[in-house]
This record gives sequence, C-alpha cells and structure tokens, in this order.
Amino acid sequence: MIKEWKNGRVGELIASLESGISVNGEDGTPSNDDYAVLKVSAVTYGKFNPQASKKITGSELQRAKCNPKKGQIIISRSNTPDLVGASCYVSEDYPNRFLPDKLWQTVPHPEKKVEHKWLAYFLASPWARFRLSKLATGTSNSMKNITKSELLTLPIPIPPFLEQKKIASFLECWDNAIEKTETLIAAKEKQFEWLTSNLINRVGHKRTSASGLMTEVSKRNKNSTIERVLSVTNHSGFVLPEEQFERRVASANVSNYKVVEQGQYAYNPSRINVGSIARLDDWENGILSPMYVVFKLDTKRVCSDYFLHWLNSSEARQRIKNSAQGSVRETVSFKDLGAINIPLPAMDVQKDVTYKLNLAQMEISLLKKTLEQYRSQKRGLMQKLLTGEWQVGSSQHLSEETCQELSKESIA
Repeated sequence: MIKEWKNGRVGELIASLESGISVNGEDGTPSNDDYAVLKVSAVTYGKFNPQASKKITGSELQRAKCNPKKGQIIISRSNTPDLVGASCYVSEDYPNRFLPDKLWQTVPHPEKKVEHKWLAYFLASPWARFRLSKLATGTSNSMKNITKSELLTLPIPIPPFLEQKKIASFLECWDNAIEKTETLIAAKEKQFEWLTSNLINRVGHKRTSASGLMTEVSKRNKNSTIERVLSVTNHSGFVLPEEQFERRVASANVSNYKVVEQGQYAYNPSRINVGSIARLDDWENGILSPMYVVFKLDTKRVCSDYFLHWLNSSEARQRIKNSAQGSVRETVSFKDLGAINIPLPAMDVQKDVTYKLNLAQMEISLLKKTLEQYRSQKRGLMQKLLTGEWQVGSSQHLSEETCQELSKESIA
C-alpha cells in the first residue's frame, strides 16, 4: 500500500444506505415534470438515466419516498448476475423521481471528507463489479441479490481526499471523451440514414423488381468438406455461433448444410424482418443451416455495395417487415424478397452513391474504433489509479495538464 493510502471498507466512507419502496407505476416514458419511480435500468449502464422510470400518481405517489440527490451514488441491489451491483453517480437533484426498493442510495458521512465521484468510479471498476457479482446470492439464474453488509464490507484502498479528487477529475476526462464520441456517432448515424434515404430512394430513380437482380443458391456441403458453421444476426451480420451463443448449435451431420461463398447474401426467412440478412465479407466461405436462404447478385446490373446499402435503409426494412406481416408464418421467402421493388439508377449513379455512402460509413467505423479505445484506456486507468499503482501528479506524469490536453484532443 502506498504511503498515505490505507486499506478500508466501503462502509467507512458513508453513513448508511437508503432505499425507496416498491410502488406501482404506469407504462410509457414519463416527462421530466411527471412524478415517477425509477427502474433498475436507470443505473444499469453506469450513467444515471431518469427517463428509465414509471409514472406514479394518486395513492402510489403518497407512498413513494427517497429522491435521487446530487453528489450521491445509486446502486442496484438486485439484477441479473452480470448487472447486480451496477451503480452510477448522481450529478443533480431529482425531486420528481423516487427510488424503488431494489435501488440503494449512499448517505454521506457527516464527519468524513469523501469525494463521492471517486467512490462511484471505484464501485464501477471491473474489480469491484466482479467482487460484488461473486458475493450475490439467489436461487434464480436470472436474478441475484447483494446485501447491505456485503456492499459495506467491500474492501477498498483509500487515498487522501486530495488524491480522491484528482483521480475523479482525471477519469472524468475519459468520460467526457466517451460521451462526446458517443454523441458524435449518434449524429453521424442519423446523418447516414438521411443520406441513404436521399441518395438511394431519391424521386426519379427507376424502380425494378429485386427478383431480376438475385439468383438463389442451393449448393450443399456434400461430404462435409466445409467445417465453418455460420449464423446471421441482426446486429453483427455473419458470426460464428460458438462465439455468439457460447455453444455449438449445428447438427452433428452438416452434409446438408448450405454453402455460402464470399460476396453472397444469406438470411433466415423467420428473422429477416428484424434485420438478420447480411453479405459474407469476412470469410472466404462457410456453411449455414438448411433453413437459410442464400443468393447472389447480378453484378452487371447492380453494384453489390449499393444493394447492401439499400437493404439496410429504413425503406427496405419496412418493406421487408410488411412482407413478413403478410405471410401466414411471418416469414419472408426468396420469392417474397424478390417481389420488393428497389430503386435502380444507371450503374455509374449506383457507384457514385456507393462511394459517398461508403465514405460516410467509414467515418462512423473509425469513430467507433476511437470510442472503444477510449473505453479500453479508461478501464486501464481505473485499474492503475484506483489501486494507487499510479498517482495523479506523481512521477508517472499523470498531471492535470495532461488531462486537459487529452480532453482537448477528444473534442477535436
């Protein structure tokens, strides 16, 4: 332990933990002026979300108690194994919101100087989260609980008050960078959706049936020559099932599985309405369950990137969803997909549209990589700073000036 730091327990730093009570709320998102009881999800992602709540009125409002207070920490005592113990710092008072019985709020100690933002970072650190999840108990695999005693006796390395403030300030720089990057990504994605709609679904573009652009592929994995089994998801495209679902989902005999080759498309007819359709880009080939539909494009008539952008457009998603709703089993067959009309300008126009959209998409991808770097850096800094291995303003040169420079870089 570093000089002037000491080993302690969380309970030494606060007076107690307070909580609300369970009240009945109305469905829907309340306005800022409504009185509402918080959901556990209000603290799940490490940032306080007052909108994750249910409106309360009448006798239920009379029963509600304990408002979120500025400078305190709210902690989830009950959640799934991965999320139990999730917490967040409250940056302002919320007189219109109330805690349920599943959320605790710290009560400051009247005789001790503690930087609660530093304490919030510690409780959100990977070490503390891991320890709390291991302490959680419960018979259900979906919901676990921690006790006040377990939280209050959680070991914590305690630095001097001034160092607490410096650590909190330094880590806040990374939070600011993360928040600004998330905001920028959201704006760029909204701009990209607008661009896609205006460049592809522009009035005047000739429309043609998608059936004339696609050819179904039914090649089978005879003799089981291909071993890479794939699945298609709505968020990640083609994935390895054992990585996505942490188990093998393929049959023992894969000789009847469909082969998908690089550049070809595939979808699950019962999942395409939620976006589970993709082009194979990351692997040379693979195999899919026989339930999948695999097809290739006539690249003399349609640019593959153009077609992919159209598939991901809001108009295409809605048309596919309508096709599923019109089906008895809410599936979209290859014939159903082919019946959808696609805007199809001349090839040179397709390539020009694709070039612009690919550039915009590349910018978003780079921003997401930057965001993940910030998150990774923050996790590393939390490990170093919250254990005292590094000290702000010490020989490691983690000075406030460094923090300010990094903050400027994040804004730029």
